[in-house]
Amino acid sequence: MKIFKTTMMALAMTTLAVPTMAQESAGDSVMSHANGKRLSIGGYGEVALSRMFYSDHVNRYSTPENYKNDPSHGRFDIPHAVIYLGYDFGRGWTLGMEVEFEHTGTGSTIENEADEAAEWEREQEKGGEVELEQFWINKEFSRAFNIKVGHIVVPVGLNNAHHEPLNFFTVYRPEGENTILPSTWHDTGISLWGRTGRFRYEVELVAGLNAMFFNRDGWIHSGAGSPFEFKPANQLGGAARIDYYAMPGLRFGLSGYLGNSVHNTFPNDIKGEGKRYDKVKGTVAIGSVDMTLNRWNWIVRGQADYGYVGDVDAINTIKDAKAHASNSPVKSAMIGKNAVSVGIEAGYDIFSQIEQLRRNRQKLYVFGRYEYYDSYIPKGNKKQFNYTDVTRLAFGLNYHPLPQIAVKADYSTRLLKSPYNNEPSLNIGIAYEGFFM
Repeated sequence: MKIFKTTMMALAMTTLAVPTMAQESAGDSVMSHANGKRLSIGGYGEVALSRMFYSDHVNRYSTPENYKNDPSHGRFDIPHAVIYLGYDFGRGWTLGMEVEFEHTGTGSTIENEADEAAEWEREQEKGGEVELEQFWINKEFSRAFNIKVGHIVVPVGLNNAHHEPLNFFTVYRPEGENTILPSTWHDTGISLWGRTGRFRYEVELVAGLNAMFFNRDGWIHSGAGSPFEFKPANQLGGAARIDYYAMPGLRFGLSGYLGNSVHNTFPNDIKGEGKRYDKVKGTVAIGSVDMTLNRWNWIVRGQADYGYVGDVDAINTIKDAKAHASNSPVKSAMIGKNAVSVGIEAGYDIFSQIEQLRRNRQKLYVFGRYEYYDSYIPKGNKKQFNYTDVTRLAFGLNYHPLPQIAVKADYSTRLLKSPYNNEPSLNIGIAYEGFFM
């Protein structure tokens, strides 16, 4: 199998010998087989320290005038800590695995409560998630044709295809795509992919989204998940991506998704509705374009996404809380017919002008970022919830003492429409990505 390097290894190289070194996909970066070594172990992780200069009250959007002068609040977090495992069985057969701990994982204990008559109680110690983000077996027939089966990344949008922390400047992942799309979007299915000339392509068939988990604040963000021990696949979805490596350091990408989202539930019915919604499909269609430039001491990244959900009136009726048990995982908030996200960031390495620092491969990027996104665009665009219409500005620094490590700092503000209050924050973080063997 062709040797794949990690994204940051490719970006750190001083000489780009082939056009594909502009940026590798997230799926490719799991594998790093070098010099005949069959086992690969690596990962990435982030630490984030933030101060938010706005209210975090649950009602800050319903009655914004009451929270205009609320005190700031702080958050310390480990957004992601990931372990990569890869193995080359030989004869074109390889395995890739990515285990992710979000917000340090989950925690619970059983305790004997002395002040409650020595009762045994299960205590929830902390929040978080542990996910198997990738687990697949790949068969390479040629450089141009591979078949991958298992749990795979759905590479729709820039953030999903390139979600590792050295692939964006801000401390947290870019907000627009991270709000409206599953992030990182991963699902079980089959992928056909390969490289030919300056192109890399991928076509996937995966378990479909579930419209019952769509909502106003995140559009389809939660639709790829499942609260069960399995993922319902009554509906299937198709995703595709093509990347064009125009020259060393410059890549353009086009990606999309199409699939139905209603009746992808467990059990496969809608309580109390009989045949009324049998023909409702909830078709989801997403289109995305993106690019990255890593040349002349500049890194520039940009993307634009637009999405559509059909049958939103029927979906919102089905999702109404009165139609479901109080403990149902269904999200009752309405969804919009469309969602949009546009973003661009650019950073310049000022250490490139200092010979000794350049020779030591240290980098210091001064960057700025602009993005606009809206997770709720209803039919007819008659909005009642304008707080989902967000313009975000950020600027800051990324210091790389080594190619695999970044120390980050940014000042960010969300600019919301009146009468909502703007949401500025100051963020400091450190991130790494690399392979240990």
